[in-house]
Amino acid sequence: MITKRPAAERGRTRTNWLDGRHTFSFNRYYDPRWTGFRDLLVINEDSVAPATGFGAHSHSDMEIITYIVSGALEHKDSMGNTSVIRPGEVQRMTAGTGVTHSEYNPSQDTPTHLLQIWILPERDGLPPGYEQREIPSGDGQLRLIASHGGDDGAVKIHQDAKVFEASLGAGEEIAYELKKGRHAWAQVVKGAVSLGGVELKAGDGAAISEEERITIRADEPSEFLLFDLK
Repeated sequence: MITKRPAAERGRTRTNWLDGRHTFSFNRYYDPRWTGFRDLLVINEDSVAPATGFGAHSHSDMEIITYIVSGALEHKDSMGNTSVIRPGEVQRMTAGTGVTHSEYNPSQDTPTHLLQIWILPERDGLPPGYEQREIPSGDGQLRLIASHGGDDGAVKIHQDAKVFEASLGAGEEIAYELKKGRHAWAQVVKGAVSLGGVELKAGDGAAISEEERITIRADEPSEFLLFDLK
């Protein structure tokens, strides 16, 4: 079963420096049909204006993944980490017992386009943690960017989940086998794909359950994320 989440129906937060689209209920946006999927709680697609950003704010008991589509994002946190994340990298922050951080677009003229993803941890009260890695190279295939074991160059998340990224050329196709009882979420970042006959464009997502095999075909050059969830 594949259930499409159209981009145009997402929630929205818009200010003079932020244009955010919410796949799931977030902050003041609430839709009882979309309060997360399995352990995947948030997918926010944000555009941050130049020389602006999120001031210091706190999180707890959440696995937070940041994926940059274009531009750059400067990160500072109460653990003492300072870094800049760019396309081709993935960042994971375990909020655990509590972390305060800020996120800022360091460019004076270029917006930052990013996805921020929240996954519920396997248990509350984890020690706070931070990790940033380059995404393994290899177009035309699924690339593991986050997993419970942190294997194959992925960042480690404290949940029984895997997150893959893929960039496909027009006409390219990949398949993924889902183990019995597992679920998946697909999120299109760029382009347009066909997922088991369901057409998805940039910003669209899809919940996948009771499927043994997922086939994704790019109708044009495309980039997407695939989540394997319990």
